[in-house]
Amino acid sequence: MKAIETQGLTKTYIQDFLGVEHGRVKVRVRNRKVHALKNLNLTVEEGEIFGLLGPNGAGKTTTIKILMGIHFPTSGSARIMGRPLGDKSVKEKIGFLPENPFFYDYLTGFEFLDFYGQLYGMPKARRRQKIEELLDAVKLPSHAPSLPLKGYSKGMLQRIGLAQALLNDPKIVFLDEPQSGLDPLGRKEVRDIIIGLKEKGMTVFFSSHILSDAELICDRVGIVNRGELINVGRMSDLLQAKVKEYEIVACDLKKDDIAKLRPKAGRVVEGAGDVMFLTDAEDKARDMVQALLAMGGRLLSYTPRKETLEEYFIGKVTGSSNE
Repeated sequence: MKAIETQGLTKTYIQDFLGVEHGRVKVRVRNRKVHALKNLNLTVEEGEIFGLLGPNGAGKTTTIKILMGIHFPTSGSARIMGRPLGDKSVKEKIGFLPENPFFYDYLTGFEFLDFYGQLYGMPKARRRQKIEELLDAVKLPSHAPSLPLKGYSKGMLQRIGLAQALLNDPKIVFLDEPQSGLDPLGRKEVRDIIIGLKEKGMTVFFSSHILSDAELICDRVGIVNRGELINVGRMSDLLQAKVKEYEIVACDLKKDDIAKLRPKAGRVVEGAGDVMFLTDAEDKARDMVQALLAMGGRLLSYTPRKETLEEYFIGKVTGSSNE
C-alpha cells in the first residue's frame, strides 16, 4: 500500500486583479484563472522521507493543504494510506505542522500539548508521559513548558508545533517548512528528529526551501514550479555521479606563484592566508597540485565536487539544466 498517491491533482483559483496598460492605465481583469497546482501525479512510499521542493508560490503548501483537507482540489484525486481524502480513520493516523501555525498564545507549552492530547482522546497519564517525551525530543528549554506561548521565540514555536504534530504517534507526518525560523543547531536537531521518525517506521512528507537539509535526509524529492511537478526521484538518480569540479586549497604561496598557477584554473579565490583554485579537469587539478608543492606551497585540501541538490534545483527551475 502506498502512503500517498495523487492523480491529476489540480487547484485553480478565479481572481480579479489590476493590470497596467502602457505603463499608465490600470485595467481590472475579471475571472482570471490562477493555477496553483496542475495535474500533480505523485506517489510516496511507506516509511520514506519525501521532500517537496520549489520556490515561493510553486504549489508546495497548496499540495499539503489539499492532502490535509483544508483546501479542496478543482479536479483530480488523492489517497492516503489507500483511503480517499477526508477518511476519518486515516486522519487519526496523521500528524501535521503547517507553515504558519496558529497557537493559543495564552496557554503554556504544556497546556497547549495537553489540550491537543484531550482532542485525541488520550488518557491523562498517557498525555503527561507523551508530552514529557516530546518536549525532550524537540529540545525545548527547561522553562518552556510553563511559559505562555506568547513568550515563545519563532524557533520555540516551531518546536512546540512539531511536538504537537507527533502527539498522536502518527503513521504519516506532514511538515510544511519545518525548519523555518530555526538556527543551524535547531535545523540539525529537526533533521535528527525526522530521521528518527523514519527509523520508527513513519512516513515523512515535508516541504522545504532549505535544499542542503533536504539533500541530507530525503530518500526522494519532488521539484515543483508554477504548480507543476518538474521531476521526482531518488537523490542518487537525480544528481550527477560524475565530478563537476575540483577544488584545491593551498597556503604559503607567493603572489608570483599564484599568478603562474592562475592560467591552469578556471577560477581563483584568494583569502587572507590561503588561496582556492577551481578547475573542471582532473589532469589540470593534479598538475596544479604538483606545481604548487614544487613552489613550496602547502596543500590544505583537495576536493572533487559532485552536483549538489541546490545546483540541480536551480537548473531545473530556471531551465538551465543540461539534462
